[in-house]
Amino acid sequence: MTNALPDEAETLLSEESVMAHLATSSNDHPHVAPVWYHYDDGVISILTGGRKLANIRDNPRVAVSFQQDTDGKAEWMMTVQGTATVIEDDEETRAAATRINPRYGAGATAYPENTLVEIEIGSGTFTRY
Repeated sequence: MTNALPDEAETLLSEESVMAHLATSSNDHPHVAPVWYHYDDGVISILTGGRKLANIRDNPRVAVSFQQDTDGKAEWMMTVQGTATVIEDDEETRAAATRINPRYGAGATAYPENTLVEIEIGSGTFTRY
């Protein structure tokens, strides 16, 4: 596991199915969008396309935020910064879709146009409320 986050944060990322918000930048213009993810041993995997993917190809430095709420009350939040790598491998992309999509209620073969991106966490913050 990575040293960037405490064990409790890594456990929550691994077990909870919360929406993540991916921040990318291109030509000094920020872009934030919700994404589904999978976390394993210091790496966040997402499947994406469009502007997010184009921005990552242009500038791999990204940030991702997560927050768990119950009835409008925040329980915990986390923000990580890292470096994204585009994975151009159909087999790895299908395997990631099998891990990510069902956790958010979609079929493993949904959104086949998306591309796998892996984000290696460099630093992060975690707060439990």
